[in-house]
This record gives sequence, structure tokens and C-alpha cells, in this order.
Amino acid sequence: MSTFREVRVTNWVMNGAADVSRPKVAVRSDRIATEVPIALTYNRMAHVVMMATPADLEDFALGFSLTEGLIGGVADLLATRVIPREGGIELAMTITDDWFDRLSTQRRNMAGRTGCGLCGAETIAQALRYPAPVGFAAQVSHAALQNAIDHLGRHQPLQGETGATHGAAWCSLTGEILRVREDVGRHNALDKLIGSLFREGFDPASGFEFVSSRASYEMVYKTAAAGIELIMAVSAPTALAVEFALRSGITLVGFARSGRHNIYAHPERITH
Repeated sequence: MSTFREVRVTNWVMNGAADVSRPKVAVRSDRIATEVPIALTYNRMAHVVMMATPADLEDFALGFSLTEGLIGGVADLLATRVIPREGGIELAMTITDDWFDRLSTQRRNMAGRTGCGLCGAETIAQALRYPAPVGFAAQVSHAALQNAIDHLGRHQPLQGETGATHGAAWCSLTGEILRVREDVGRHNALDKLIGSLFREGFDPASGFEFVSSRASYEMVYKTAAAGIELIMAVSAPTALAVEFALRSGITLVGFARSGRHNIYAHPERITH
């Protein structure tokens, strides 16, 4: 399934800075991002339907399962099948019996959304869950952060085509962008990135995340669940994201723009 499709649009442009009486109007082709229902099932049990971009779905299955605590590690996801269905796609996963037993007793009901972070939490205590604090091995310079900032755009081809997707990048400690996953949902993009990293095996202290969205609590939570020590976001963090980053030991960088960035939590990882 394609990640975008062509549509015909009517393009309206003002003819001059303040002249709306004689606009330029033209019909042209435009590319828009594909957004489809993705049904995640575990051992044939329906769990959730997410709205997502139909790409890198095996990565999405693994990343979502890990960051939502539905499995404990890569080995607990025994198989993943991508099955086209009428109107959408099913991600049919097989997990180990012990993790399926846990899932069965903690059944969550989730409305279909364009990605989510606290997927199906039924109580406040479940929503504000805290994983173990991350380690303290990564050291990143301000120059490395700026290097990543200056190069993210060229690694987002779907965003360049459609202007409608988020990107989540894995960067080296020098700021080189090593891998990017894109999706219409920011949480989905991050889950895809985390899934791809765990699938191949990686050292959480060997780099940092860079996302093209805001840094919500859910994004920081998923970062902590993966054991990653630093997340940088193009836009602002939320207050709860900052609080969570402080408690979990994560360095949180926001408003990441060319020539400037703000550090909201644990600046001691950033070297000059």
C-alpha cells in the first residue's frame, strides 16, 4: 500500500500582497499522506486499532509492544504477520504465553486515533506509570545537537512529498542522523524507530532521539521504556513531560531550531 496518493486540488493564491479581488486560481495535482486503520492483534485477540501510515509496520508492531509494556523484550514477540484487510491492515502478532496471559488480564479498550501514548490506560495510576530510570552513559555536545537539527529535513522524504507526517530520528553522539521513521502520528513514528533499533540490537547510550513534533509525556515515556537517555524535539515539551524527564533521568531538549535549543531536564549530559 502506498504511503501517499495523488489528488486534484484547487490552488488559490493572492495576486499581490493585499489584492484578493483578482487571485490566481489553478487546478493541480497534489500528494497527500495515506492514513489507514491498523488493527493490532495478539495471539488472535484484538487489542487496538491505530490510524497510521502503512509503512515499516513490523517495526511498529515491535516498538509499540515494547513501549506499551506488552512484551519484555524482542524474544517475546514470536511472529508478526502483515495482513491486508478490507479498508485497512491487520498486524497479527504472536507473543509468548506468559506475556499473553498478562495481556488477557489487563485488557485495554482503546479508541482508534492517530497514534497515542497512554494507549488504553484505565486509571490515573496506569496513565502515570514510571519505568526504571535510564542510565547515565551518553554525552552529547551542543554542536552535535545542532548538527542533527540542520539535517533532519533532508531525511524526511514523505514529509517533503506531503507536508503531513512526523519524523523520529536516531542520531549518533556526533549528531549524524543514522535512521528515520515517518508516520502521520508522532507516537507511531517513535514506536517505529524504537522497534527498528531493537530489532537490530543497539546500545541506548550510543545516540539520541530527535523528533519533529512536540515532546509530550507519552513521547518521553516511550523514550524511557527503551532506555534511551536523551530526546530532542523540534517543538515545545509539556509540563508533565518535563516532570517525567526529571524523574526518569532523561535529558529533554525542546524548541530545537537552527542556532538555538532549550534544555529542560538533565543538562549535565550536554557538553560544551
